[in-house]
Amino acid sequence: MRIEIVTPDKKIFEGDIKSVRVPGRKGSFQVLKDHAPIVSTLERGSVIMVNQDGIETGYEISGGVIEVKANKIILLADSVS
Repeated sequence: MRIEIVTPDKKIFEGDIKSVRVPGRKGSFQVLKDHAPIVSTLERGSVIMVNQDGIETGYEISGGVIEVKANKIILLADSVS
């Protein structure tokens, strides 16, 4: 899967991953390969990505929106720390 994490100011990350866990409005959820298309709002919390080698990388976001479609993920974050 390909993910792009962007804020209003800049692109934070772009690359291939195995999975990502995000803080949804109704609780945390995970996106894996071939996930059904979805658009969801995000709360303040941790975005945890797992790369192809199984290594986790995390970012703290203050909220945002995620779109998943055809193994392409776009995460629009209000801000990232």
